[in-house]
This record gives sequence, structure tokens and C-alpha cells, in this order.
Amino acid sequence: MSWIDLIGFGPNGRGGLLLWATLMTLSVTAASLVIGAVFGAGVAAAKLSSSRPARVIGDAYTTILRGAPELLVIYLVYFGGSQAVSAIGRLFQYEGFLGLPSFLAGALAVGMISGAYQAEVYRGAFHAIAKGEIEAARSIGMGRALRFRRIIVPQILRFSLPGLGNVWQLSLKDSALISVTGLAELMRTSQLAAGSTRQYFLFFIVGGILYLVLTTISGQLFAAAERRVAVSFSHGLGRS
Repeated sequence: MSWIDLIGFGPNGRGGLLLWATLMTLSVTAASLVIGAVFGAGVAAAKLSSSRPARVIGDAYTTILRGAPELLVIYLVYFGGSQAVSAIGRLFQYEGFLGLPSFLAGALAVGMISGAYQAEVYRGAFHAIAKGEIEAARSIGMGRALRFRRIIVPQILRFSLPGLGNVWQLSLKDSALISVTGLAELMRTSQLAAGSTRQYFLFFIVGGILYLVLTTISGQLFAAAERRVAVSFSHGLGRS
């Protein structure tokens, strides 16, 4: 059987599995980015807070999650979460082992890691906002909630977009580590296809190419979004 048949969509090909695994990789990465945005926003708020305990907690989160190996975090979330779910099951008289779903564990673990990086992105974006804009909003009587919604959030999104593109790329590559939980994402599917066909070089190269395609397209999409946001803000300044 030729290598084209092996990676194709025929009866003996692995093309369909690789395509599904690529979609799974995109799904878990997108989920982790959303989870990371929630963690990151909370941690950034803590690091920017006037409360010293909140700043200490925020600093501890980013230090630990950025310093610990990603694989260790995934293991802790997957196995620790499974133990917690099993303990809850025992409260309801279920004596068996309840494992945390692989997708949920992987997205949560990578999301927690992503959140540590996103927190720094959001914090830097907040400091990039011109203080004059906030002071001007105060001078016209704009309340805190309205300032946050109309001034702070749009500016943070504007300045954080390049950094979020980098975080997405990191999360996309970190998703390969989720294969240890049994999730059939791109890396695990490439490994299984290589093992079943003994064509290790072929399928690992194909997997690497698919990752490269994903990162390249993602980079172009984020670059286009940055240009669009820059044009929108420049037009807004021109109208003002």
C-alpha cells in the first residue's frame, strides 16, 4: 500500500481520522482559550487590585502556572479531577472509578495554563490605555461600570490582540500533550496510525504538517483581526 493510500480517505486510509483529529485539536484549543480568558481576566484583576492579598494570589497563580511543566499540570488536573469526581460518586453510594472526561480535563488544564499568560497580556494592555481617556470619561460623569464597558474593555481587547495570538499558538501546541489523557486529538491519532501501520515517519511528518497548517492559518487570521481593529480605531479617532 502506498503512502498516498495510507493518508487518503479510502477504506484503508487514515485521512478521515486525521481530519477528525484536527477538528478535535481546534475544538479543545478554542475551549481552552475561552477558559483561559476567564482565568486570565480574574487573575489580571487581582494583580491590578489595590488589595495586597489579591495581588499575592495573582502573582502566585502566574508564577506557578507559567513555571510548572505543562504536562504536570495536565496530569494533576486529569488524575486529581478524576479522584474528586470518584469521591463525589462515593457520596452517592457509587463505588466504582469515575474518570474526568478527557476533553474537559484537557481543555481545563490547557485553559489554566493559558490563563496565566492571558493575565499578563491583559495586565499589560490595561497599562497601555492612555490615562487621559479614563480621566476624560470621569470628567463627563461616566460611572465606573460604563467606563469599564465603553472605555477599558474595548481598549484592552485592542492592545491584547497580538498577545492573544501568541497565547493561541502556545495553546495549540500544548494541546498535543492532552494525548496522555486518551483524547483522540491530532498527536494521539498520528501516534495510533503510526503504530498500526508501522509507518512512524510518515504519520508523524503528516501530523507535524497539519500542526504547521493550523498555526499558519491562525497567525494569518489574528493578523487580519489586528489590522481590522486598527482601522476601526483609526476611523473612530478620525470621526472624533
